[in-house]
Order: sequence, then C-alpha cells, then structure tokens
Amino acid sequence: MKTVVTGGSGFIGSVFVWRLNLAGINEILVVDEFEETKRKNLEGKRIKDCLEKDVFPEKLFSGKLGRIDLLVHLGACSSTTERDEAYLKENNYLYSRRLAEWALERNVPFYYASSAATYGQGELGFCDDDQVTLKLKPLNPYGWSKQLFDLWVVENGLAQKVTGFKFFNVFGPNEYHKREMRSVVLKTYERIKKEGKACLFKSYRPDFAHGEQKRDFVYVKDAVEVMWYFVTHPEKKGIFNVGTGQARSFNDLVNALFAALGMKPRIEYIEMPENIRKQYQYFTQADLRKLRQAGCQYRFRELEESVAEYAKFLEQSAYL
Repeated sequence: MKTVVTGGSGFIGSVFVWRLNLAGINEILVVDEFEETKRKNLEGKRIKDCLEKDVFPEKLFSGKLGRIDLLVHLGACSSTTERDEAYLKENNYLYSRRLAEWALERNVPFYYASSAATYGQGELGFCDDDQVTLKLKPLNPYGWSKQLFDLWVVENGLAQKVTGFKFFNVFGPNEYHKREMRSVVLKTYERIKKEGKACLFKSYRPDFAHGEQKRDFVYVKDAVEVMWYFVTHPEKKGIFNVGTGQARSFNDLVNALFAALGMKPRIEYIEMPENIRKQYQYFTQADLRKLRQAGCQYRFRELEESVAEYAKFLEQSAYL
C-alpha cells in the first residue's frame, strides 16, 4: 500500500510512520520540510522516499508520483503563537484543501490533522459534532487556520468522505525539535535536570488555583493508535476528537514526572506572559462519544503511565 505522510519527519507524523512500519507498511513517501533538527525522527524507519513540502503538490497533481493508496496529511504550522495570518491560511488551510480536493477526485482515502485549539475557551464544550464545529470560536490565528479547514469540510458535505483528527495536548517521544511548542513534560524535564525544579504558570482566574489549570494530555502512542483504527476502518468517516476524555491538572502532570524520576516535587509558579493571557485555555477535555460510536474502543493510558514511559525515553535520549 503506497502511503503518503505529510509532516512525516515531525512529531506525530514520525510516530505514525513508526506505527505503519509495525503493521508491515514500508512503501511510504514522507513529505516535509527536512530540517536538520528533525533528522533523528526518521532514523530506523522503513520508508521508500522523501520529498520537500513545496515540491510535493506539483509532482502529485501532475501524476509523477503514480498510484497513491492513502494520503495522511499531518504537515502544518503548529505554532499557537504564530501571528502571520496569511502564512497560516496558505500553509494550514489552502495547502490542505488542494490535497483534499485531489484525493476526493480520485477516491483516495484522506486523513488530516485538526486541533483542539479550534474549541477556544470551550464555551460550547468539547463536542466534535459537526453542528458544534460550525459555531466554534478559536482564540488564536493557528486555531482559526485549523477551523477554516474543518468548516470547509463540514459546509461542503465532506465529513462523510474524509477523516479529521482534533488532537488535544499530545506529548511523547520525537517532539524534541518543536522549540517553544514542545510539551510541558519535555520542557519541565529539561528544567528539572538543569535546576532541580519545575515552573508552571500562575492562574489568573479565581476558579483555578495555581497549577490546577486542566488539559486533556494524550500520549503520542495513543494518538496514533486512534489514527490507525480509522485507517484500518476506512468506512468510518468524520472529524473526531483525539484525547483521553479525562482532563488532568498541570500539577498532576508535573508530579507524575517527578515521581517517574524518583524525585521529590519542587514546583515554582511564575507569571504568565501578557501576550498569551487572553488566549489561554484553562480547561480542555475531549468528548469521546462520537469516537466510541464510530467503534473505536481504544483504552488510553493513564497520565502517570504515559509520563513514566516518556521519562524513560528522555533519560536514554531515545526516540521512536
């Protein structure tokens, strides 16, 4: 099965390539911007070829790539602090739309990455029902760029023809290159190793104590298992949440990391930068009803189990 994975040398993309390899799928074309910082993510992976992101569309649309059986589009600008709206629209919406249109015209299964950032403050909850999707109001340009594509899918009646994944707070091996977009687990691990302590943002809402802001933290291995379910059940279409369905606090996350490292917790609460205070999500929790109704009964790991496994990878400077 000839599979294309855009963003395939990135975080979730490279772990998905790893999952494809586990299933014996090696005829993989990885499309990405191949920065030196991501090269380790493809080491040991069995793939057929690599292609730069900017070159890929022309080769795809001209037929130079031949038959393609599966197109998994994970490539995007994932920076929640990116402010260039024109860049985000081109990179995260228009590029995605061109690939989806190509796949739809040829009945090639198309899977893509959306984001829980589309939910904004969660004032409408975290339900992935299409009618809710139409009403969402993201807090930042990144969230809006992802929302634009989801809207295009829903408004054009394509939710039963493609499959999208609203990823919540994914963490785990192969994210080392993501700079400021690295998970709190990785950033905290690095600080603990350097300073012996963790730093978390203070809360600026009376209903949340410091460090008690909650997110749906999902381990990357679990995220790709959900993806794999839909790849192996191509009749299941729609936009689905990919989270554990259980919000946990940043205090829980950091305490789990200290426990995994065999250290007594030491947490300092610091001021949140002014530029992100108004767009900060205090609570996210994936509604999994639609996922379960689609037949995906995958059991997500508990936070402590995921953090402990990730800590072992970090201690060994290992990656998937």
